Amino acid sequence: MRKLMLTILLAGGMAAFMPVAAQERHPEYLQAEKFTGSKLKNMLFSTKVDPHWFQKGNCFWFEYKTSEGTFWYVVDPVARTKKLLFDREKLAAQLTEIVQDPFEARQIPVRNLKAGEDGRTFTFEIVSSQDKKSDDKSKKDKKEKQVFYFSYDYPTQKLTHLTDKEKEADRKGWASVSPDGQTVVYAKDCNLYKMSIADYRKAQKDEKDSTIVEVQLTTDGTPDFGYGIPYSLLNTDTLCNGKRRYAWGAWSPDSKHFVTVVSDDRAVKPLWVINAVASPRPTLETYKYQMPGEMEAPVEHLYLFDMTTNSRKEIRTAAWKNQSLGLEFRPLEQKQRDSEFRPLVWQGDDRRFFLTRSSRDLHRIDVCTYTLGEDSIVPIVKERMNTYQETRPIHVFAGGKEFVQWSERDGWAHLYLYDEQGNLKNRITEGPWHVERVVKVDESTRTIYFVACGREAGENPYYEHLYRVKADGSGLKLLTRGDYFHEVEMDDEAHFVVDNYSRVNTIPCAELTDSEGRRIMTIQESDFSQLKAAGYQFPEPFTVKAADGVTDLYGVMYKPFDFDSTKVYPIIDYVYPGPQVEAVNYPFTRMSVRTDRLAQAGFIVITVGQRGGHPSRSKWYHNYGYGNMRDYPLADHVAAVEQLAARYGYIDLTRVGIHGHSGGGFMSTAAILQYPDFYKAAVSCAGNHDNRIYNRWWSETHHGVREEMTEQGDTIFAYKIATNPEIAGQLKGHLMLVHGDIDNNVHPANTLRVVDALIRAGKRFDLLMLPGQRHGFGDMDEYFYWRMVDFFTDHLKGWHEKPVDIPRR
Repeated sequence: MRKLMLTILLAGGMAAFMPVAAQERHPEYLQAEKFTGSKLKNMLFSTKVDPHWFQKGNCFWFEYKTSEGTFWYVVDPVARTKKLLFDREKLAAQLTEIVQDPFEARQIPVRNLKAGEDGRTFTFEIVSSQDKKSDDKSKKDKKEKQVFYFSYDYPTQKLTHLTDKEKEADRKGWASVSPDGQTVVYAKDCNLYKMSIADYRKAQKDEKDSTIVEVQLTTDGTPDFGYGIPYSLLNTDTLCNGKRRYAWGAWSPDSKHFVTVVSDDRAVKPLWVINAVASPRPTLETYKYQMPGEMEAPVEHLYLFDMTTNSRKEIRTAAWKNQSLGLEFRPLEQKQRDSEFRPLVWQGDDRRFFLTRSSRDLHRIDVCTYTLGEDSIVPIVKERMNTYQETRPIHVFAGGKEFVQWSERDGWAHLYLYDEQGNLKNRITEGPWHVERVVKVDESTRTIYFVACGREAGENPYYEHLYRVKADGSGLKLLTRGDYFHEVEMDDEAHFVVDNYSRVNTIPCAELTDSEGRRIMTIQESDFSQLKAAGYQFPEPFTVKAADGVTDLYGVMYKPFDFDSTKVYPIIDYVYPGPQVEAVNYPFTRMSVRTDRLAQAGFIVITVGQRGGHPSRSKWYHNYGYGNMRDYPLADHVAAVEQLAARYGYIDLTRVGIHGHSGGGFMSTAAILQYPDFYKAAVSCAGNHDNRIYNRWWSETHHGVREEMTEQGDTIFAYKIATNPEIAGQLKGHLMLVHGDIDNNVHPANTLRVVDALIRAGKRFDLLMLPGQRHGFGDMDEYFYWRMVDFFTDHLKGWHEKPVDIPRR
């Protein structure tokens, strides 16, 4: 139905009246507009308690935001109390007087809050945007941020303005401090340096202080083979600019040695993206990127530094071509989280540490040790399998006399106890369930606390729980009860547990328990008042069978909040192939552009796992798609949609869409091409459609790679990868391809190769390139959402909302 509007046109000074058609907005679009990104951020705030344990005692503090603003609490587990850290009204008034900006009690912008060693003194920062007067009267005054530093005495509520602190620049983040707190290691211009802790303090106040003594430990570092190289796929900042950087590595417990792995990336070939919207000229960005089968690989070197002699020694590690190394660090204690210094410390004693060595195909993984004075590492446990293997950190007892190893050797992930020579002492856990990770090892009681899933009968096998067990395998006990997904944090002494538990269809809640699993108190429940007032409804978990008719698959269904069971809806399958994770969320998750929000435009949206997906089930389940990444997950998703349509009359099996991002972009395009009569529309974002040009790690790990010898005696790595461009000619339905033009993870060439194949096959399709966007769509995510809604509305409903401006974030 259309309404007539009168528009006045001014032409030559004359007014004319013309009838103009204006479209009446469809209810589905109006419903979807209630939950734009900018509105959602003001409907739901904190959903988890993040405990910050005091450095002494058993207390912790946490920050939590509700519709009443931000609160800070101190919890005393022994006294079973939760008290406000600040009197917010009083604090806002004090800050207003000092900063001379107005503050409101519910919205105090506290940042970098930390508890001092004494357990009563807190420090924090307040950032104020102040007008800066310009000397040039022709120029406007501008806002300039100023940081104010404060200390706060918790028992007396005394606030102190730290004026001296404001004279110091914020230069943290580059120091790796020795365990004895006397020496700092860092990188500069690709080389390794050290300085005393006293000089570090000087550098924090004035990094150009001429009295600072720097000891240069190496001279041979280069941008592609050096220390302090940032861990990013794309580094646009020069490394040789005199800036100090963090040096990745681990200290010996006695602070006499520092060990690090340095990667020689000089042979790795470059890749490029062009930033077309850079100003004033488009820019070419270059980065190192190894693709499957390429022999120009990173070469990892293990270096040991003697800090008493300032000398370096390279340790021999070679076993396989293109192997990788992993140092085993002692897990960071909870009470170190807020500390200025958080050194990584090797697992072992003063003279011996542990590390892992993996072959390129990940079929071979060795747990190794190195002893000071030796020339080479020594393998002590050898893990072997005819497919790739997952790994987890080892956990050491008594300085390395014993250690706990995580392994999938019997088809399930479990824990094993070894002596220092690599002799198996005993299994710790066993059975048809999955150990995800070790949380803590209590050496005094020889107790291991760990997270696992799939053990509790009648529960979703992905729901994680905390357990404890003795090192000899006895005394296994469940510590977090209830049919929920439990996310846990444990204090360093293994006395208390903060348990954040929820499901997709429950309000998140946090409880405090002891190490026996006994409930101490409820800490906090999330505030859903604003979200529910807007009409929010929880999604619905479901279970179906895989295409084999045997394997259970677990999923979640998202409906429009104004769902009408008498209507029939199109269904959209949001997918991700994994195998490192599936698209399904099991704990409560905020509304997403790709699931709940998409459903509000008048669709049933589902996520469901598939054989070959998530690693938290059996090794057989996880490896089902090994070597067949393009096609392996598709049949299970068709089977899932068919079962749901047979189960629920409101699902229209003739109007099925599919959508995914990254691996899901790859999978959704493969699905509409391999099942062209089933899927009618697909939106495929940032897809790695041609894994021959995706990164070596993912492509070789999951497609498989074979080490072979040529006739000339050279080693090569061969693979077989099926791609989407190969089957582009099978398209019958409607396909929209979306990609960021400077995506340095999945290169835009992946999508453009599909585009090329579709054009050559004479196929019609839609293409949306998002300028200046990486692998995620950043500030264009909201624009993408509405384009996706338009596309699915067009092709699954047969009508289209007339173009209107996209709601801004």
